[in-house]
Amino acid sequence: MEHDGQLELYAAVAVQLKQAHAKVRALQVPEGVRMALTRKLLVITAAAKHDLADAARRLERFTADLDEGRFPEEER
Repeated sequence: MEHDGQLELYAAVAVQLKQAHAKVRALQVPEGVRMALTRKLLVITAAAKHDLADAARRLERFTADLDEGRFPEEER
């Protein structure tokens, strides 16, 4: 049964990552900010391969920051 829970978490994280990428694409922000947000999502995606629970927590914080309008500094 534990394996089923892991699969459900994996599916949920995959859906949330897809939604987060769509949100980032839709933002009206400078390209440098969009690049920084995309890099953060790529880091979360990579983390999901090694520690799914940690990636889920990171993604939750990332999404909360997006919803609150907290964006990283623009990359140059």
